Amino acid sequence: MVDDERERGRERWDDGLIARRAADKAADRSVEEAAETPDEDFSPPALGGSYGGPLRARLDALHELVGLSRTRVESEALAEAGRVLDEAAARQRLSSRHTVIALAGATGSGKSTLFNALAGVPVSETGLRRPTTSAPIALSWSEGAAGLLDRLAVPSRLRRRPLAGGAGDTELQGLVLVDLPDHDSAVTAHRDQVDRVLGLVDAVIWVVDPEKYADAALHERYLRPLAGHAEVTFVVLNQIDRLGTEAADLVLDDLRRLLDEDGVALGEHGEPGATVLALSALTGEGVPELRELVARFVQERTAPERRLAADVDSAAARLRQAYVADGRPGLDERARDAFTDRLAVAVGAQAAGEAAERVWRRGAIRACGTPWLRLYRWYERMRAHGSTDPHLAAPAEDELTARQRVEQAVRIVADDASRGLPAPWAQAVREAAARGAEGLPEALDELTVSLGDPAARPPRPAWWPAAVLAQAAMTLLQIFGALWLVAQIVGVVQPGLLPPVLVMLGGIIGGPLVEWACESAVKGPARRYGQEAERRLREAAAACGRARVLDPVAAELMRYREVREQYATVVGSRPSAAAARVVGGRRPGTGRLGATRAGARGR
Repeated sequence: MVDDERERGRERWDDGLIARRAADKAADRSVEEAAETPDEDFSPPALGGSYGGPLRARLDALHELVGLSRTRVESEALAEAGRVLDEAAARQRLSSRHTVIALAGATGSGKSTLFNALAGVPVSETGLRRPTTSAPIALSWSEGAAGLLDRLAVPSRLRRRPLAGGAGDTELQGLVLVDLPDHDSAVTAHRDQVDRVLGLVDAVIWVVDPEKYADAALHERYLRPLAGHAEVTFVVLNQIDRLGTEAADLVLDDLRRLLDEDGVALGEHGEPGATVLALSALTGEGVPELRELVARFVQERTAPERRLAADVDSAAARLRQAYVADGRPGLDERARDAFTDRLAVAVGAQAAGEAAERVWRRGAIRACGTPWLRLYRWYERMRAHGSTDPHLAAPAEDELTARQRVEQAVRIVADDASRGLPAPWAQAVREAAARGAEGLPEALDELTVSLGDPAARPPRPAWWPAAVLAQAAMTLLQIFGALWLVAQIVGVVQPGLLPPVLVMLGGIIGGPLVEWACESAVKGPARRYGQEAERRLREAAAACGRARVLDPVAAELMRYREVREQYATVVGSRPSAAAARVVGGRRPGTGRLGATRAGARGR
């Protein structure tokens, strides 16, 4: 019987050089026959695929997102997104007609037995020795999968391909099934191979047994982190022949409960999600159902895109804290006006305007005032200050205070702009503001000097000469009246006290009246002159602050809005599965297994 089994194995399997050459000749003959007999359904095998629709837009957005964020977000955070883009490009260059499914499980779960059951003949070594599988073994049901297997680093000696078989083999055309080493193997190299291959395959069948289905290593290391890949995940409870009917129901329900706690969506009631079913690879019970589900899954040819979409979801979830802000960050008009006000205070715009107004009014009083009052005020200034030098050096602490005010204004506007932003972009905004603050006090000082001191030489209105002449006339009347009175006292002119007293009294009263009239008339122009001086200095300081601080901050905020829009596209809604798989659905002809797997159990 052993010889008969080996003979049948030789008839079905192609493992030698001679057999491969024979297969190549047969393929050449089939191509020639196809050329002689045209077939409307014939299409050359695709060497690669193209991602379209929402997935293409999401990949483009992810590429733009990584490009815009390289100098803002840490490279470690972008590493996963870069890996997804690289894998998407690599998978796109390879066959789109093949679906690579990995068979993964723990030691003793029976995955190699299931691998052989799906193949129909012994391919993967089984036995009591652990670990049995030491390297990935690949089984391909059609040509053109060499590039995919090279990508998985499956050795040529471990690549298998069945010869043309029955209808089951026809349904599995395009399937590449990979038997992995045990994920809990004591050999570190085996676990590394499992982790590497799981990141490259299109789908995975997890094989668990009644003893280890709740193993923490499986759930915490694999199922929970890959919960977003439920649409390309099969979970098979193997070895149910060791359980009774009721025990199988309880174990399967508990497995579903654990998967639900892991966050793995279960594709029950027609919803897309993970396929969960029970079988016995040793007795063959439930294997045809799994084979049918896998065949339907392969024929959809959407597994690569589903897997890639799940990878994009995973990368987007890891990048969420780097792009999603709390609230609506940015600079509103109130924050900008507050920054302008602080700069205006730092450069002394209001003080400069008030000084210009005072100088204007002082000039009017000085030009139109009585000479005796001006002499008295000069004396008072001499006695109060001890000097008439107008160019007094500003105290050192005044300059220091102005610099501190500028730094405070920049710090406040940076905090306002970065409030609510994710940490990388908040840091970028603060750094942009800090770069703009360097040299800003000096630039404001130069700006103030270039504008000149508005109080240095204020303009004079056209009526000032007339007021000066009127004041001079009043002074002359005082002098003339006084001389007339002295002349009467000396006896030069005839005595008459009233006329000189009236003339001198008119000059004495007229002088203050002229000064009061000029002071009243100058209030409006002086106020407008001071306001204009303040406005010019305020606008100049605002323009300087805007160019050095606000514009760079706004540029960073604009960049963040761009990446936020790209991130929204990356996160965009996932398309529903083309054909939802009924998880554990009952098929006509199934026995108690169909009843066990029908629907989700109440928990």
